[in-house]
Amino acid sequence: MFENFIAILKEELVPALGCTEPIAIAYAASKAREVLGEFPEKITVECSGNIIKNVKGVTVPTTNNLKGIDISAILGVVGGNASKKLEVLSEVKDEHIEKTKELAESGICEVKHIKNVENLYINVILKAKEHDASVTISNGHTNIVKIMKDGMIILENNDSVVQESKIDKSNLNIKNIYEFANTVDVNLLKDVLNKQIEYNTKIAEEGLKNKYGANVGESLLKYYGSDVKILAKAYAAAGSDARMSGCTLPVVINSGSGNQGITVSIPIIVYAQHLNVGMEKLYRALTLSNLIAIHQKKGLGKLSAYCGAVSAACGAGAGIAYLHGESFEIITRTITNTIANVSGIVCDGAKPSCAAKIASSVDAAIMGYHMAINGNTFACGEGLVKEDIEETIDSICKMGKDGMKETDIEIINLMIS
Repeated sequence: MFENFIAILKEELVPALGCTEPIAIAYAASKAREVLGEFPEKITVECSGNIIKNVKGVTVPTTNNLKGIDISAILGVVGGNASKKLEVLSEVKDEHIEKTKELAESGICEVKHIKNVENLYINVILKAKEHDASVTISNGHTNIVKIMKDGMIILENNDSVVQESKIDKSNLNIKNIYEFANTVDVNLLKDVLNKQIEYNTKIAEEGLKNKYGANVGESLLKYYGSDVKILAKAYAAAGSDARMSGCTLPVVINSGSGNQGITVSIPIIVYAQHLNVGMEKLYRALTLSNLIAIHQKKGLGKLSAYCGAVSAACGAGAGIAYLHGESFEIITRTITNTIANVSGIVCDGAKPSCAAKIASSVDAAIMGYHMAINGNTFACGEGLVKEDIEETIDSICKMGKDGMKETDIEIINLMIS
């Protein structure tokens, strides 16, 4: 079972350059260009409402200030390297950006909203004079389920439409995760966790050093001080400030999201420095945090109307409690207090205000921890809180995945109208 947990972390905690939805479009487009074998005369991007929602307001990385599905696709064709997957745009140069602007103005790219597909769905179609090629992604940001050229299927993976990962996550629960975090040989996780610490810290520092988005992180430090509780929120928010506004630094993601990767890690890194704990304790706290977030997203799905910062902050709160040497009971109460508070935050797309939602979610997690150590926990029967932590998580996931479906549709309709 625990070998499975190591595999889950290694699969989920991977580097990505820029917000993962525009990057997924760029990846599909770059791969389609590779299959086509020549430069296209026409690009068509067919995608789900959730992809539209998460690309509309975010800066495409490496472009300074360009946004949009068309920019993402064109840049993937012009300067993308599909072999780098979520770092597909890492080799983009100034001339690629200028060419992308020209092609966007020429109307080379058409965008279509496709309904009744998976929440995470992208199909990029390229056409030249005599040839065409298409690449379809579903359920995962790099999960190619079909490749076609000139009407012939080159690759088709129907199983992957249902589940991107073949790694079994059925044993993920808070008790097992806690036991794993306590007993795993951290040497087996050093590489992936060191990269998360390094990459996510760098982008958080960059977000505080320079102007990005609405500068949420900077505002927190300027007006609220430098207490560790503020630092944890500010650094996490600053990482999102930079990421949502085109910073070219990579992030180690969680559950397919850079913002969630920042949220599960940065508050714990800040607290670890403040408490002066050793690296082993930090590794174990990050292991706990990452897996708790993944556990919740397993029930919520990759994209929905439920803000992923909340599930990620639950992990961060649990990790902060772990750093303080708290019991399993305090950790579960911290999670309960967090999701009972901010589970109503909606996802209206990737954009600069994600930084503020991260700050609010981390604040709720820290407050939830302090409530727990003071003997206070929201009780069973109060809203969606149940007797058992797994039942509480399950009720929140059902609300987020099933109950908020209509909310998600309305958000998408309002954003694209």
